[in-house]
Amino acid sequence: MQVSIACTEHSLKGRNGEHVKQSSTSPGVVNAARAKFRTVAIIARSFGSFTPRHHISLKESTGKHTGMKYRNLGKSGLRVSCLGLGEHSFFFSHTDGKSMLYNVAEQLMTIAYESGVNLFDTAEVYAAGKRSSLDSLRSLIANQFCLTLQWDKIVRAMTYVINQGMTMYWGTSRWTAMEIMEAYSVARQFNLIPPVCEQAEYHLFQREKVEVQLPELYHKIGVGAMTWSPLACGIITGKYENGIPESSRASMKSYQWLKDKIMSEDGRKQQAKLKELAHIAEKLGCTLPQLAVAWCLRNEGVSSVLLGTSNPEQLTENLGAIQVLPKMTSHIVAEIDHILGNRPYSKKDYRS
Repeated sequence: MQVSIACTEHSLKGRNGEHVKQSSTSPGVVNAARAKFRTVAIIARSFGSFTPRHHISLKESTGKHTGMKYRNLGKSGLRVSCLGLGEHSFFFSHTDGKSMLYNVAEQLMTIAYESGVNLFDTAEVYAAGKRSSLDSLRSLIANQFCLTLQWDKIVRAMTYVINQGMTMYWGTSRWTAMEIMEAYSVARQFNLIPPVCEQAEYHLFQREKVEVQLPELYHKIGVGAMTWSPLACGIITGKYENGIPESSRASMKSYQWLKDKIMSEDGRKQQAKLKELAHIAEKLGCTLPQLAVAWCLRNEGVSSVLLGTSNPEQLTENLGAIQVLPKMTSHIVAEIDHILGNRPYSKKDYRS
């Protein structure tokens, strides 16, 4: 089963008491770097020997320096940072050498740790099928590709993993509202454990699912939203305003679909809207990416926004969205909605 794993406060030591070590027999440069990223993700948020550079406690870091906010994952008791870190963008954007990948991976994890991040997202597909330990994982996510299995098998498998103490909660990724309800119904019918969250794409140009469908699921069955791609694969950064830079993701062969999207008529319209949004960002004293991430966070139905980043500078900038969140007043949100012209209407809107 293909899954993505969200990790929170873990112990650095394995069951035998030894510290986790990276294998030296990785099959290739990229896979080796991915494996190290996964290892660091599993030990992050620990209370062992993984010590922040400034040797400050988690409470001091989040309270005095970063302002990181924590929200419940759906209606579960799991508290997660409102900003999380994902590895997808890092490994699918880097073609540097082994040492460079290792160094950047460690820098990203350290910056995230010191900023109060306790949610790290990864998937076996990112590491070409390499398996990771389930020891002390807090949440396991079943991807859309798992839907080739029967409903009861998926829910039973997740219930087994939880009952064995391998994880505490499970969620879904890119499932439709109907599919999530089906899984919930199966869980209730056979006395199994239902999902607590859905991973969904959410950004300025993709709103329907998170703003209309998932709120209904939250109120009915307690499923929360863990969102990804807040910058729409880099489109919202503004770097594609004058074309496709050679070093950008859209210039890679594997991202031809992204290049086509950017160069399309809709893509050009989006760039025009981003120019207008840049004026709002300037007025608030932030960058366009920070405005976009803060816009996602202003939705209280979102438990956490997963940041995809390829270098420390981007991560630091995106984490700065926490400081912009208090500035997202109803007036600013309405101004953004006016520019975008894509605000979805819920049943509540129609009733009013």
